[in-house]
This record gives sequence, structure tokens and C-alpha cells, in this order.
Amino acid sequence: MRKNRRTAILISSCGVAFIVFIWALGKSGFRVNTTNSLPVGIYRVIPFLHHESFAAFCLPESIGRLSMERGYRPRGTCPDGGAPFLKRVVAVTGDRVFLSGSGIAVNGELLPKTAPRVQDRSGRPLQPWAFGNYVVSPDELWVASTYNQYSYDSRYFGPIRSASVLYSLKSVLTVSAPE
Repeated sequence: MRKNRRTAILISSCGVAFIVFIWALGKSGFRVNTTNSLPVGIYRVIPFLHHESFAAFCLPESIGRLSMERGYRPRGTCPDGGAPFLKRVVAVTGDRVFLSGSGIAVNGELLPKTAPRVQDRSGRPLQPWAFGNYVVSPDELWVASTYNQYSYDSRYFGPIRSASVLYSLKSVLTVSAPE
């Protein structure tokens, strides 16, 4: 019985140490990503950059609500009650975006794993953004995961407002492969 108690104390201590570690990372300008939109790992929070950066952003409540209702992201600080979305910025001012059943193409280059799906993993219907050609305006960005084919991103909600971006993320250490 004594050995079981020591094991329980050790496991509890490791759990508390891990939580303190995650908290300390957050306080020192780092974020741990456990979502499927980016590789799992540690990212440094940096001022917002544009093209080819990872962005943390909130959507308007009317759009973000669906992702909360379906459990696509955890609770957090966005107006809809969810955590900020984490996605790669794939198109910025002046870029040409073509959205089709094949996916998101930016300036003629089709991005991997961006074909819109008609259902999410639970079989619930998804409605893609209107297929067609778009030119990104100065106050917009397109975001997508080229890492996870099931990501909820611009293929479903279209461009986001640049002003909705909270910060960018720079990869420090990632530990997972795409699903």
C-alpha cells in the first residue's frame, strides 16, 4: 500500500509541475499548441506578421459560435467564449485566391489539404464559402491549415479582418506529425 501512495504522490507532483511549466511558458511569451490546426508544440508569441506566419485571431460571434457549438475549439477569451483560432496566414493584400472543390489556391498555387469537406468528422454538414475568385483587400487575410484537412478555416468562413488578429506565433519546438 505504501508503494501505491508514493506512486500517486509522484504522479500528482508531476502533474502539478507540468501545469506550472505551462503557466510559466504563457507568462514568458510562449504558447503551447495542442490543437490540430498546427503541429503540437511550443510557439513564441510575436507581434503580428503577415504572409507565411501563424496567426491567433477571434472571429465575429456569429461566425465563431458554430465552432464552439461543435467543440472545434476549447473555451477561451474570444467574444464567442472560445479560444482564439490558430491558423497559417495564406493570403494577404493583393493576393489572388481561388476557392473551389479542390481547395484554396493562392496566386495560382493550390494549397495542400485545403479541399472543403461537406461534413465534419462527426458527420455534421459543413457549408464552404462561395467558390470563386477573390482579390484580398487591404484589411483582410485568408487563413488555412495546410496541416490538417479537417481544419475549420477560410474555406468555410472566408477572409478574416486583419484587425481581428491578436498576435503571431513562431514555432520553437513541435512534436507531432499530421494526422
